[in-house]
Amino acid sequence: MKADDRRPPDADAALVQRAAAGDARAFELLVIKYQRRVERLIARLVRDADLVPDLAQETFIRAWRALGQFRGDSQFYTWLYRIAVNTAKKALQDLKRDPLVPMSALHNGEEAEETSALEQELTAHVADTETPDAVLASKEIAQAVQAAVEALPTELAQAITLREIDGLSYEEIAQALDCPIGTVRSRIFRAREAISARIKPMLERQSGKRW
Repeated sequence: MKADDRRPPDADAALVQRAAAGDARAFELLVIKYQRRVERLIARLVRDADLVPDLAQETFIRAWRALGQFRGDSQFYTWLYRIAVNTAKKALQDLKRDPLVPMSALHNGEEAEETSALEQELTAHVADTETPDAVLASKEIAQAVQAAVEALPTELAQAITLREIDGLSYEEIAQALDCPIGTVRSRIFRAREAISARIKPMLERQSGKRW
């Protein structure tokens, strides 16, 4: 069996095929499906929230124009994410800005319900108890995780957010960031180590308390 044969089928293949043939409605359905995810991704790469809608729109325009080049070697959304990352990077280069947005800016409305697996893992031992102190401690740790991610170098922050928040596989992140999978694994490992080192003292203090 070839490696490509082991890759799960792309659930969007039919829509992509129709869109590539000029079916604007099919592409509109893809936009509807992925717009919020693309916007969240871009928001994590740029500081200026006002840029996010325009960059998301530019991402989909570029995707529409490049559909003829999509060969199905990867999942459609992975290909789309790569376009979004490149669009954001280009905008940041043009504006000469640091490509990182405070994650706290994303945690409002429905976004507030999205907690990374890393935050869940780090806060689990205090969140299990429902006392007010435990709930407060859990929130403090979640905020500390966000601050720790904000303090990471850009390439580490990108990799860890794509993995922990967007839930992409290592292979998908490698394709989205256009780097070897070994580099992705290294970046995620380094990011986790940096976050854990920053959060560990807080966890030790919390574990020393009696709830």
